[in-house]
Parts: sequence; structure tokens; C-alpha cells
Amino acid sequence: RLNFKDPEAVRALTCTLLKEDFGLTIEIPLERLIPTVPLRLNYIHWVEDLIGGQGNPRRGIDIGTGASCIYPLLGATMNGWFFLATEVDDICFNYAKKNVEQNHLAELIKVVKVPQKTLLMDALKEESIVYDFCMCNPPFFANQLEAKGVNSRNSRRPPPSSINTGGVTEIMAEGGELEFVKRIIHDSLQLKKRLRWYSCMLGKKCSLAPLKDELRKQGVPKVTHTEFCQGRTMRWALAWSFYDDVPVPSPPCKKRKLDKARKPLIFTVLKPSVAELQAQAPSIGCTDISPTESVCAWLENILTDLRILHRRVPCGEAELSLFLTAVENTWVHARQKRREQGRHLREVPRAQPASATDTSAPSVPAPEETTAEGSNGKQHNPETGADVPMESPTEPNEVAVGGPQNPETVQHFLFKCLVNVKEEENDVVVEMHWVEGQNKDLMNQLCTCLKNSLFRQVAKTT
Repeated sequence: RLNFKDPEAVRALTCTLLKEDFGLTIEIPLERLIPTVPLRLNYIHWVEDLIGGQGNPRRGIDIGTGASCIYPLLGATMNGWFFLATEVDDICFNYAKKNVEQNHLAELIKVVKVPQKTLLMDALKEESIVYDFCMCNPPFFANQLEAKGVNSRNSRRPPPSSINTGGVTEIMAEGGELEFVKRIIHDSLQLKKRLRWYSCMLGKKCSLAPLKDELRKQGVPKVTHTEFCQGRTMRWALAWSFYDDVPVPSPPCKKRKLDKARKPLIFTVLKPSVAELQAQAPSIGCTDISPTESVCAWLENILTDLRILHRRVPCGEAELSLFLTAVENTWVHARQKRREQGRHLREVPRAQPASATDTSAPSVPAPEETTAEGSNGKQHNPETGADVPMESPTEPNEVAVGGPQNPETVQHFLFKCLVNVKEEENDVVVEMHWVEGQNKDLMNQLCTCLKNSLFRQVAKTT
């Protein structure tokens, strides 16, 4: 085991990894920052992605290289990169120069001592070279309290597993990392194309959004970010460029969202409920009363009532699929709407029954008799004595399939999803797969509405 609270143990691990894997021999004082090798290696590899691989000699700047001078040493050893490494602290500067010299990399790495609060402008005022990139591991904290975790660490978050040995200039700066990186951004606005890529590593995720906003306000054309996860340690990196021709790597979080399979919403209609829906299927015009066809027909019936665009799409042999497009939220407060509808029907005035002694009163049918299911959509005309068709809303097939709006091509919508209906061990499973839209919670609500509507239909006859 390794005690990460022991600075000597942490230093031994870093020195051993650099020696074993890269042939580097370094010395680090215990009172200065001891870097973790895997995390720094991640940053180096991301810079490779930014500048287009390891080929061709590249020139970079390491702002605040530290006593270990780890970024220049790794970049020079692995890729043959040239580095300008700056440092403000005397102890760190002396150790960095020694580490470069004892690894015979002085031809590739130039370590320079710069005044306090110097970032890029002062370091490059004597230079005319165009650099490919800059790297920076800025001071994370604004004061001693933050460095100790007071008021800057969530109470539910476990304490750091490793000791912090950094010196004052390495871990603290006025305004913390947020203001420090804003100063780098300010310098970059003046230097612009003197560097192809500007980058820095962040210790707090909350710093990322305001820094991206700052870059957006300043009109920086190319901005990207990434995250480094090593063990229990998370770090974030931000990069920006004023060149129009540089390729911009996509943030890994976006890649994960695109690659990650979205889990469908699923509910099961059990065998007894399926049997009841099969028995009722002919009432909605369903002639094929197989389990999947019956459940799918009832879903189509419910979707039509909800005015949700839908149509069947090709699918596997053992299932049926519907493509849905919700244009408006018609399922919210459905229970309240049903209650109001029932109350309205109860309040419809009915004709008074004729008195047994009053034979002159004509027999007037109750209003519901003209709209009963057995009327076949027709109404009696007392003047002609003939049945005439009643006016009705658009037929379901017009909305679902051949209507003016195709559910797959409609422009303005809340969301689109794919519904799969399939049989599993005599039960029927309904899956709703998200396709695109504004809010996935709306699909969750619709899923609940469809499930409850099916079960409510079954309950009507039980």
C-alpha cells in the first residue's frame, strides 16, 4: 500500500513512474508541489489532439512549470517538443533547471525566471516565434481557507485522499483559478495568433462555464474543453484559438451523450389485461386480435384522442412500431379533464318524460340517444324522415397517416419518440425510445398517461 498522506511516499511514486516509464530522473523538494504523473500525461495527450498529433517539431509554453518541470520533460521526451518553461518562484526555478540539465534536455527546454504575476505578455515580449500551444496548471485557490477546503468543498464530498505539498505561489493566487485564467485570456487577446492554441487545466468544474462565457464575450472563434478523470481526481481543461483553420476536438461529455444508448421507458401489460383488450378490440375496428396488434390498436386509439401525430413504421417480425410526434401537451391534467367532461355530461339538460295522462305530448329522445354507438354516426332528420351523416372531427387515419402533417417531418414539436410493442411470455411489453425533442420529462408523462389509459380501459369491464 501507499500512504498518499505522506509527502515522501507521493514523491517516491512520482519519481519512480517517471524513471520506469520515461527514463527521467528528477528531484522535487517536499515543500513544493509533487505532481501526479497520470494526470499530467492526460493533459499532454489532449494537447496532442489539439495540435494534430505527435509529428513535426512543436513549440509550446508551460506557464508556471514548477520544480518538477513535468510538462516540458514529458513533452520533450515523448514527442521531441521544444518548450519555453516560465517560473516565478526561486526554489522551483532552480529545481526545474537542474531537472532539465540532468536529463540532457537543455536543447529542447528553456527554463526562464519571470517576475511575479507574469503570464504570457512579459515572457514573450523578447520573442518573435509563433508557438503551437501553451499549457498551464494554475493556482486553484484564492486563499488559505479555500486551500484547506473551508467553504469551498461540499460537505458530502469526501476529503482529499492525497496530501497537498504546494507552495504559496503554486496553489494560491488572487481571485483563485478563475481570475488567473482570465488574465491568460486577457494576454491572449493581445497576442492572438502568436500561439495557435491557448490552454489551461482547472481544478473546479464551476470555473468552466464563466470562463467559456468570457471567451464568448470576447469573440474568440474557437473554444473547446475536456475533462480528466484519474482515480478519484477530476480535472477540467479549457482551450481556445484565434486561428480559423485549426480542427477543434469535441468535448468528451458530448461524445458520451451521443454514444450512450438511451434506456427506453418500459411498461408491461400482463396476460389478463391483454386478454381483456383483445376482447374489446373489435369495438375500435381492430379485426386482428393478436396480443401485440390489440395493444397497439388501443395505443393508436388513445394517441388519436390525445391528438398526437403517429404512424406505423417498419420493424422486426415479432413486434409493432409507432413513430410519435407530440406537437402540444394534451395529456397533462388528463384526470382533471375527464372529471370536468363527466360533470358536463351529467349537467346536460334532458327532456322531461311525457305524463301518462298527456297523450298529446310528442316523444322526444334524450340527447344521448342521437350519439349512441349504434347510430353509426348518423342523425335523424324529422323533416325528411331520412338519416343524415353527422359532422365529425378528422378521422384518426387522417391525423395518424395521411393527414397534412407527417409525424417524421413536422417542423415544430415537443418531442419525437418510437414506441415498440412486443410479446414476451404471454405478456405484452411497450417500449418508448426517445428520438429528439425539447424535454424528455414530457415523454415520461406521456408514457404514464398511455399506461394508465390502457389499464383504465381494462378496468371498465372488470
